[in-house]
Amino acid sequence: MRANQPGLIAFLKQLVECESPSDDPAAVNRFVELLADSVSPIARVKTFPGGAYGKHVRCEFHLPGRKKNAKGAILALGHSDTVWPMGTLSTMPWRQQKGRLWGPGVLDMKSGIAFFVFAMRALRELDLEVGRKVILQLNSDEEVGSLSSRPLTEKQARQSAAVLVLEPGTGLGGKPKTARKGVGGYRVRVTGLASHAGVDFAAGASAILELARQIEKIRAFTGLDHGVTVNVGLIRGGTRTNVIAAEASADVDFRIPRLRDYAALDRRFRRLRSTDSRCRLEITGDLNRPPMERNAGVVKLFRTAQRLALDLGVVLEESSTGGASDGNFTAGLGIPTLDGIGGVGEGAHAVNESILIDRIADRTALLAKLVLAS
Repeated sequence: MRANQPGLIAFLKQLVECESPSDDPAAVNRFVELLADSVSPIARVKTFPGGAYGKHVRCEFHLPGRKKNAKGAILALGHSDTVWPMGTLSTMPWRQQKGRLWGPGVLDMKSGIAFFVFAMRALRELDLEVGRKVILQLNSDEEVGSLSSRPLTEKQARQSAAVLVLEPGTGLGGKPKTARKGVGGYRVRVTGLASHAGVDFAAGASAILELARQIEKIRAFTGLDHGVTVNVGLIRGGTRTNVIAAEASADVDFRIPRLRDYAALDRRFRRLRSTDSRCRLEITGDLNRPPMERNAGVVKLFRTAQRLALDLGVVLEESSTGGASDGNFTAGLGIPTLDGIGGVGEGAHAVNESILIDRIADRTALLAKLVLAS
């Protein structure tokens, strides 16, 4: 991997400079075409419609070894979309500086994609026999909820023995993730009665005032001792300052560490009642991604990675996070999943997004060894 690192960096530069924001299907499709052209000599490539987003892509690698275990494939899971709008390269150009590679999407998660492709090339060049089918799936809508890609991910996961999620590791140590919180959201809508704020104040029932009272109730749903967080992140309401507001709404984010936490939280939302009988509440929403819980299958896969990393002179530690990924879906099905096994760096979704150059070789080698050992 050290010998091939210049080629890997050149490939990663191509990926980063092919901008691919979630909300630009044409841009994402250009990225998919670039990737497909790069891997087509060593993989069978198939694309899938992404609805309002770009195409999803699946690559099945041609690897040494005649017999492939029928009990399941190795699924490497990633996403082609980024949070950065088109034109970000003008203010965050690709550069190699201070022992790092910089640019929009370099950490989250184009480095993980490049690492995996070069890991598969290494297995071919070294003629190392692989006992399972190896599939790389990149979704085009991960950053915006994975609505169209989730069925594809879950279908492939059910046919897999293990899932390696190419998201970046935690911190500058690059700790893989063995647990992620589940994430979901609710919208609380309030319908009140409009009236003139100066002429007929008492006739109105303020949806804004009622929403404020509901937000105070919702605030109490957070349980930090149990890792449950509930955040009212966006509110809307009213039309003019001299009108008692007839409508108001709040969008709420929630995170849960265990699937069993969801039922109780959902009941609390559904039981909300208006304090003003003239106002009507409407509660919509649900769990978007189940938690990735640290179960026996996840731990076993991490222990394997930890042992293999030691062969490379790397001490691997695990981590957990409140953020979610497509690995939540695969782990939710009970498939052993190791997340955060991609780039090592910092600044995901931030202007300092970058990866450490001196962690490219060991991380890529670890992915190759994991595929061999799984």
